[in-house]
Amino acid sequence: MYIKYSFDKKPSANQIIELYENAGLPRPTKDKERIQKMFDNSNLVITAWDNDLLVGVSRSITDWVWSCYLSDLAVRNEYKKGGIGRELINLTKEKVGEQSMVLLLSVPTAMEYYPKVGFEKQESSFIINRAEWK
Repeated sequence: MYIKYSFDKKPSANQIIELYENAGLPRPTKDKERIQKMFDNSNLVITAWDNDLLVGVSRSITDWVWSCYLSDLAVRNEYKKGGIGRELINLTKEKVGEQSMVLLLSVPTAMEYYPKVGFEKQESSFIINRAEWK
């Protein structure tokens, strides 16, 4: 299996929704327009492909010199444990450069994963939650 990573190949909203649902990433997948806007308004999207099948995605918002918010990291279930998530993170870090930190909010099911791929747990964050999606 050969995985191709891309900064340019943009998945459709349907491909993203299918990936997120397969990966178990809790996102508003019943709202196609919102998913599309999430990607349209992100300035760093890296995709992983097995031929024409979207198998992973890293979606970030960054200023390129100070901080990069890694808002979504998803890998198709049957491709997990193959290093795709790690490579998407590495490509994100490489693209934003050494001056920028990469930060994220983890879903509860991934709390054990992120320390294994180089993230340091922080106790200094705060959040104002969004309204629940339908």
